[in-house]
Amino acid sequence: MTFPITAPFAAALTLIFIVLTFAVIFARQKAHVGLGDGGNTLVLQAMRRQANFVENVPLALLLLALAEAGGSGPTLLTLCGSALLLARLIHPFGIKAGAAAHPARIIGSTVTNLVQLVLAVSLILHRFA
Repeated sequence: MTFPITAPFAAALTLIFIVLTFAVIFARQKAHVGLGDGGNTLVLQAMRRQANFVENVPLALLLLALAEAGGSGPTLLTLCGSALLLARLIHPFGIKAGAAAHPARIIGSTVTNLVQLVLAVSLILHRFA
């Protein structure tokens, strides 16, 4: 089975993940930190950007793929995938030390959670409808 809608979003999100991963590597190299954050705020910031991505994107992609496999319409899938991609592009810019309520962080996490909610509800409704 192929996933013509989910696959391009998964590929694009993977590219974002790779960028976030390299940001952690470069921050650690610059701060001479081999493991963890070494008490360095910039390393911690890079790590949290990557970790938040890892904490949220796999579930969202799984829901998107399940919805596609279950026959959800292409409009819903494309809207959810696009919203997720945009949210994950915005979110890292909002993770800044000492700025818990940065708008990019709020928008990114809210949209990510809304996408997960819409897809979960869609799967539940599709199952019991």
